[in-house]
Amino acid sequence: MASASTTSSMQAEAFPDGTSEYKPLRASNKFDSKKPHISDQPMTLKNWPQHFNWLNTIIIIVIPFIGLISTYWVPANWKTVAFSIFYYFHCGLGITAGYHRLWAHSAYKGSLPLKIYLAAVGAGAVEGSIRWWSHGHRAHHRYTDTDKDPYSVRKGLMYSHIGWMIFNQNPKRKGRTDITDLNEDPVVVWQHKNYIKTFITMALIFPTVVCGLGWNDWLGGFIYAGILRIFFIQQATFCVNSLAHWLGEQPFDDRNSPRDHVITALVTLGEGYHNFHHEFPSDYRNAIQWYQYDPTKWCIWTWKQLGLAYDLKQFRQNEIEKGRLQQMQKKLDQKRATLDWGTPLEQLPVVSWDDFIAQSKEGKALIAIAGVIHDVSDFIKDHPGGKALISSAIGKDATAIFNGGVYNHSNAAHNLLSTMRVGVLRGGCEVEIWKRAQFENKDVSYVNDSSGQRIMRAGNQVTRVSPPIASADAA
Repeated sequence: MASASTTSSMQAEAFPDGTSEYKPLRASNKFDSKKPHISDQPMTLKNWPQHFNWLNTIIIIVIPFIGLISTYWVPANWKTVAFSIFYYFHCGLGITAGYHRLWAHSAYKGSLPLKIYLAAVGAGAVEGSIRWWSHGHRAHHRYTDTDKDPYSVRKGLMYSHIGWMIFNQNPKRKGRTDITDLNEDPVVVWQHKNYIKTFITMALIFPTVVCGLGWNDWLGGFIYAGILRIFFIQQATFCVNSLAHWLGEQPFDDRNSPRDHVITALVTLGEGYHNFHHEFPSDYRNAIQWYQYDPTKWCIWTWKQLGLAYDLKQFRQNEIEKGRLQQMQKKLDQKRATLDWGTPLEQLPVVSWDDFIAQSKEGKALIAIAGVIHDVSDFIKDHPGGKALISSAIGKDATAIFNGGVYNHSNAAHNLLSTMRVGVLRGGCEVEIWKRAQFENKDVSYVNDSSGQRIMRAGNQVTRVSPPIASADAA
């Protein structure tokens, strides 16, 4: 466990927002901030080796490549393959249920036996210690898609998938985040300090021994259950950083890159509903619908029934649905902005009745409906009711005719009519009230969408006039 002096020194060096620079618990070379970092320099024939993180490159690329070639001489035993899949699932849970949901997001709490299990199998995935992994992931959430995001997809799909691991990054560019809770967790601290021994044991020795003692497949256990299993689980996890920010839909928020897609969920044991996760990161679930694939969620739920997990966090359904509705409304607003709703009433010229009559006699096909003047010249020949009927309304107030006197026109007809507006009769429409209120500095408001466009609901068009309520005849 971190000593009291270590904890106090971290608090003393904290920034105003409560975070501090990430410092390894083990001794390491200090970063010289005065010297330009290699990542800020162009790659040349002379300095290209310095751009690579060779330890990560060997673990992530070189060793798996050697293991793949070795399969030519080492046949796959079906028992070894079955165990590899079984152990893959457990190590995957170590990352998804352990590193990610338990430690990085505190989405639930685990008992000591569960923590030890998740820390052990998580080390078998060879993705760094809990402390290091969680620090980077919290920075990713805090600075999503920015330069401080350790694996921002804005830097390229391959960079977010694997490039950030094999190329050296400037530690000063990585966003700060608070990991005080992790420094106080004895399981996290012990695994971090003993990580090399832990991952060698769980990732290579353990599967080799199981296959060797179980069915005498020592070399196969090392290659298939060890090296190749590590490669596949690493690539699956990296898909959360890359594919989950590139493929799928954004039902809750589209301001950042996270997306939801079933393919990503299948690859990552349920981590593919990433748009939901970034909106509600402390929810122990990634998938909230019964039909969505999230085995990690069900494992956590099962552990709760067994008394191994508790305090499972869920966002209120009301807040989730509000986020979904807001995003739906945003998409509707974007679609609304592409449509022609006619010239806004407040931008139309105000025309007197006499001028309206005079212009109609001069050859313009003008019709007044509910105080709005429409030019139907180009529509006469296409009028479904025939030329004669629409022509008979030119130069007249056709409000009653349009709203049931001759035909009670459809919602589509009112929408089409709005695109033919050319003016407003003086004293004949709400636009007069609007202009007068503006002149008198009165507060008049309409319902507008997020782009500032006035929302016109079906049946609320200015040209739609409700027919009078029928009353009993006089006796």
